[in-house]
Amino acid sequence: MDPILDTIDAALKQKGLSDAAASKLAVGHPSLIKNLRMERQGEKRYNLPSLMKLAKVLDLDFHFGPTRAPAQIEHITVEGSDYARIPLHNAWLSAGPGSENGDVAIIDHMAFRQDWLRKIGLKPEDAALARISGDSMAPGINPGDLVMIDTTRRDVPARIKNRLPPQLPVFAFIQDQSARVKRLERLPHERLLVLYSDNAAHPPEIIADPDARAIDILGQVVWSGHVWR
Repeated sequence: MDPILDTIDAALKQKGLSDAAASKLAVGHPSLIKNLRMERQGEKRYNLPSLMKLAKVLDLDFHFGPTRAPAQIEHITVEGSDYARIPLHNAWLSAGPGSENGDVAIIDHMAFRQDWLRKIGLKPEDAALARISGDSMAPGINPGDLVMIDTTRRDVPARIKNRLPPQLPVFAFIQDQSARVKRLERLPHERLLVLYSDNAAHPPEIIADPDARAIDILGQVVWSGHVWR
């Protein structure tokens, strides 16, 4: 028995999708699940970016199990104002080549006013905090800064004529198992993804299919906090 394939089969049945249809939605070709089912000698290894894409198509959290209920966010009241305690994760988002984080745990919480969260359209249970390493997003986001991520905003905008890179949203994402933060833009016709830095010393990066599809968007950066030294 393979618990990953068992979970995939259950999700396929619930979604009413065939192996080929789900595979094509996930990675652009119909053979992903077929290849996962192939018998192999020794320990079976899965392609992590492909499984991430498949999990999104099948509405699975990426622990590869049925979707879990969102974590309960603690709410507190201070001097008549309501606050939500947003989790700070033990993770660094690299404004540069990429940051390896390993197992990510919640190490602390920070309280944010609920009326402010509503103003920016963010539910407390969809928010996450992490820190930045690297200087490619300076001066707006500097090394050591704290960023808040809206984990529901994952749609990278397509290129629009005359829109400048500083007008693009900033996203946190996983590339080659490393966590990064950049401004992102899609070029649908060329099937390219462009990564922009705010620091002029770091030129744009252009990623072509299939590598662009292997990037897992964690969410959009909606706030950052800077520590003055």
